[in-house]
Parts: sequence; C-alpha cells; structure tokens
Amino acid sequence: MQKSVNVLALVKDGERYVFLYDEKSVSTLLQTLGRYAADPELNFSWYDAAVLSQKVRRLQSETEAEDPKYFRRSA
Repeated sequence: MQKSVNVLALVKDGERYVFLYDEKSVSTLLQTLGRYAADPELNFSWYDAAVLSQKVRRLQSETEAEDPKYFRRSA
C-alpha cells in the first residue's frame, strides 16, 4: 500500500504556512489550524483556518470517493 503525503500551504503578507499531513493525521491538522488561528502572535486568522479546513475536507472526500476500499459491496 502506498502512503501519500499531502501539502497544504498558505502565503499571507510575506509569511508562509506549510502543513504536511497524511490521511491518518487529518484531525490533528484541523486542530493545529485552530490553534494557529487562536494565536494572536500569528498572522493566521479564523478565516484562514476555515478556508484551509474546507480544502482538507474536500480533498479527503474526493480521495474516499476514488479509493476502492471505500466502495460498498452489494449482496
């Protein structure tokens, strides 16, 4: 089984936020986005977190739809 690593990046006002994650670490990534948004020392807003979270979930949905292990078998 091949393990893939996803890259999620945001460049904002000269700052770069780059996140590497696999399918098993999506929930950890989403929590990290929330922690970054809550940190007043970072130029990372709740809007940024929401947009990136939506992209992660969309990619996850697309991956599940294309992966045969997610297909239901009929009787």
